[in-house]
Amino acid sequence: MLHGWWGGLKANGSVEQTFRLASLFSGIGGFELGFEEAGFRTVFQCEIDDFCRTILKKHWPAVPKTEDIRLLLGADIPLADVWTAGFPCQDVSLARMGPRAGINGRQSALFFEFARLVGEGRPRVFVLENVSGLLSSHGGRDFGIVLSTLAELGYALEWRVLNSRYFGVSQSRPRIYIVGVDRDRRGPAAILFEPERRSRHVKTGRPLGSHTLSPFKEVLGHPSEKGPVTPAIAYCLYAESARHTGTDWSRNYVSYPSRGLVRRLTPREAEGVMAFPEDWTMPDDTRSTSQDLDTPRYHALGNAVTPPVACWLAKRIKVYLLECDASTKTALRAATPAH
Repeated sequence: MLHGWWGGLKANGSVEQTFRLASLFSGIGGFELGFEEAGFRTVFQCEIDDFCRTILKKHWPAVPKTEDIRLLLGADIPLADVWTAGFPCQDVSLARMGPRAGINGRQSALFFEFARLVGEGRPRVFVLENVSGLLSSHGGRDFGIVLSTLAELGYALEWRVLNSRYFGVSQSRPRIYIVGVDRDRRGPAAILFEPERRSRHVKTGRPLGSHTLSPFKEVLGHPSEKGPVTPAIAYCLYAESARHTGTDWSRNYVSYPSRGLVRRLTPREAEGVMAFPEDWTMPDDTRSTSQDLDTPRYHALGNAVTPPVACWLAKRIKVYLLECDASTKTALRAATPAH
């Protein structure tokens, strides 16, 4: 199932404790792909979109799935240590033209269904992902509602904006990640924030001046050659259609300057920009033509979580869970009377 950067088994063949993941608003499995690279096992998926569910069935045929989160009960979700969810962003996204409906909009209000299920199922840890526009929606009031709703369930919370470009993804994709831990105030910060900044995190900057370029202006390829020229860092990919409608291409073009030509990214190229394996979004059933599939592929990729960010989060959550379990075992041994 896993290829490329999502390398697979440990070289030493060591066996580690396997934690379980339940995914809500699963999309095409970005969270699952990243968490499985960190050693988690996916035990449940919920996704209402028909095309996305087809992709999930292709890659996780044995994992139980359901469609509508509104009809789901906490008891329906198999026991899992971590729940992940990228609830719909349409009503809070800055990419939306015109006024934003906010957290009570038809799509984004599904957050409250997730909160209901968290209260019923009480996972040890959950991770929520959404566009950074959630922070400013209705002057920040919507974000306050999200935090207070989750805090009222007894979860400690922290949030952080993580940009995929700093995790090896060739795209600037800032997203907000909210981590909740059941009744442990230290947990979310331990997961989301490094205790110190080490030298390896520091990148030497370039001197300021007239020749300083925006990272979006740096390109791969040479304008005088016949081959394509692409940005080294792509602009954020949005859920878009396969036809050119002005802003639909999100400013991401492949150009051929010597020939005076320009085109959009192909779905396969978009997969690469999102750090998914090649043809991840190509269904096994090929009765539809590639052109018919382009729009759902673009749309699904534009809504997805980048797996490298998910993997980074999963590794930190795993360390936290292992430390908690070790502390619990130590406390139990200390409380057990000697015979």
